[in-house]
Amino acid sequence: MIKPHGSDELNPLFIYDTEQRHALLKEAETLPSLLLNSAAAANAVMLGGGYFNPLTGYMNLADALSVAEKMHTVDGLFFPVPIVNRTDDTGVSAGSRIALRDPNVEGNPVLAIMDVEAVETVSDEQVNVMAEKIFRTLDPKHPGVATFTGLGNTMLSGPIQVLSFSYFQTDFPDTFRTAVEIRNEIKEHGWEKVVAFQTRNPMHRAHEELCRMAMEQLKADGILIHMLLGKLKPGDIPAEVRDAAIRKMVEVYFPPNSVMVTGYGFDMMYAGPREAVLHAVFRQNCGCTHLIVGRDHAGVGDYYGGFDAQTIFDDEVPPHALELEIFRADHTAYSKKLNKVVMMCDVPDHTKDDFVLLSGTAVREMLGKGIAPPPEFSRPEVAKILSDYYQALDA
Repeated sequence: MIKPHGSDELNPLFIYDTEQRHALLKEAETLPSLLLNSAAAANAVMLGGGYFNPLTGYMNLADALSVAEKMHTVDGLFFPVPIVNRTDDTGVSAGSRIALRDPNVEGNPVLAIMDVEAVETVSDEQVNVMAEKIFRTLDPKHPGVATFTGLGNTMLSGPIQVLSFSYFQTDFPDTFRTAVEIRNEIKEHGWEKVVAFQTRNPMHRAHEELCRMAMEQLKADGILIHMLLGKLKPGDIPAEVRDAAIRKMVEVYFPPNSVMVTGYGFDMMYAGPREAVLHAVFRQNCGCTHLIVGRDHAGVGDYYGGFDAQTIFDDEVPPHALELEIFRADHTAYSKKLNKVVMMCDVPDHTKDDFVLLSGTAVREMLGKGIAPPPEFSRPEVAKILSDYYQALDA
């Protein structure tokens, strides 16, 4: 099986030993507390599940700046985005041991315990330098920039021991999986070559066929459909609706035991190319050998070029920084000429009228009125789930 990023074995930060975890939870009640923001909490969940291997906790300012500017820590570890705990709370001191509390669960239970190695002030200028490198823009209308620049000017760094997976395990018991669990399941399947498909949206025919194309061209043993379960921008479809739609599509249209439908506990960054590289890092940690990177992967609006998320792997990711490889996908759509879904780059003789193309807005309007999109665009079983959701919104 492919090695994790940066180490021979996966080192998740979740405390799996029940006695030790109970002892730490008891200790946490005696410790000073810090209420995390959602971004820092999501980082803790990802560290706990082994997704951000080989990190042992939150980065300090020097590493965060180095990662933002050069995609590696001061010591040379390749990493595409800073994994930080920024806060407005200035009451924490270096050398202390604190309980990190979950902002996304009622009662703010303990999420992790942190040994605070450093407490550093981050200037607005440094925040902007990092944001511009990560998001390629400082436009406050960009949802990722708006979140990142508002996280606070105090940075806490140091190792953490994770004691909970927040709401992800309880709200999505059939879907949320850690990198550890996904690796184990891949091993149980006996899969060697595994293709990951990242999604924050329901999957229509084009996405479904793209998974098939990748699997066939790479002669892969299986597909990991891996959906984001954390916070999204307003207007995006909730995770539980997406989950139901994707599961129905896999159940009806894929051979048994060829697809794993799973999810991970992270908030969407909308960082385009940088987030695509982060996706590659944690899919390698899951045991995947390939990641499908399509047009405008992890993008939003018009902030990134259509294929920037692919060219970053050529232009900025050092050779051998990752063992995982990417599968480059063009825009896919149903061809009326060929009666199948194709990558547009593979059919230069086609014009726009030869494809079934619908905007997201048009599809939402159809679904809201109970009108199913054409079957060439969306499977009827998927359309029904989405239509029920949109009609309930308008009711």
